Amino acid sequence: MQRWRGLDDVPADWGRCVLTIGVFDGVHRGHAQLIGRAVAAAKKRGVPSVLMTFDPHPMEVVRPGSHPAQLTTLTRRAELAEQLGIEVFCVMPFTPELMKLTPERYVHEILIERLHVAEVVVGENFTYGKKALGTVPMLRKIGERAGFAVDGVNLLAEHAVTFSSTYIRSCVDAGDVAAATAALGRPHRVEGVVVHGDGRGRQMGYPTANVAPPMYSAIPADGVYAAWFTVLGPGPIMGTVTPGERHPAAVSVGTNPTFSGRTRTVEAFVLDGEADLYGQHVAVDFVDRLRGMEKFDSMEALVEEMGRDAERARSILAASTA
Repeated sequence: MQRWRGLDDVPADWGRCVLTIGVFDGVHRGHAQLIGRAVAAAKKRGVPSVLMTFDPHPMEVVRPGSHPAQLTTLTRRAELAEQLGIEVFCVMPFTPELMKLTPERYVHEILIERLHVAEVVVGENFTYGKKALGTVPMLRKIGERAGFAVDGVNLLAEHAVTFSSTYIRSCVDAGDVAAATAALGRPHRVEGVVVHGDGRGRQMGYPTANVAPPMYSAIPADGVYAAWFTVLGPGPIMGTVTPGERHPAAVSVGTNPTFSGRTRTVEAFVLDGEADLYGQHVAVDFVDRLRGMEKFDSMEALVEEMGRDAERARSILAASTA
């Protein structure tokens, strides 16, 4: 898959293509349906499929300080798009200049002049251009004049729930990672680098990897979770955790109230492995919530509960692979 950063990366000899446009945060089941339509249309026409997304999130430029929690990093979005068959992943820097383009100029300068679209596949609620005034019916009319087709896809819904990034963020924020999994089609992932913590987990017999996620990451509500832990980075690992392989884990999210903690952390206890993970880029895939965050009367009571957490996590994760 080719990866472009802006329109300057478009090859000089670029021909026609099928384009799908959106933020695609989460690459959830609704996004997968949209992307699948674009990939199928591109194969039918014998042209490349292109996914265009934006960085930073448009809301951060439209209303600075309103950046929503991020379900997936750009790198993760590209990986998932490639798995779905996309041939070109194009990241458009979302600038004030781009935001001010009228819908007509947006289509003419980007879709027609630079990308030479043969077909555009978007969600039925897609908007574009200055003040989001561009709509799918407007895009279809321009396409009729300019010679490209427009496929406005109905939003995917199930059990009266329409799958959207906003809905999934609300599930994650509430700690309902099982509902998030149902909408995403896979567990919600938090990535980050393992950093040094206070070392208390090791003292209690439960050494944890303290994961520092990127800014804006969507972190589940405080509590303890069953999750899969994977080392993503290529660095050397000292121990029994194999990079690229997922390992069962019990993960604590919160401020460690038993010890009057104030800093919110994501700490993963890998159940069947031990390794020096400091500095490694890792992923935590949240499968189910075991309990909320609690304050215990003693370290002994906490250790007992952590043992129960580990066994429950092991059982849940074993069942999730059955």
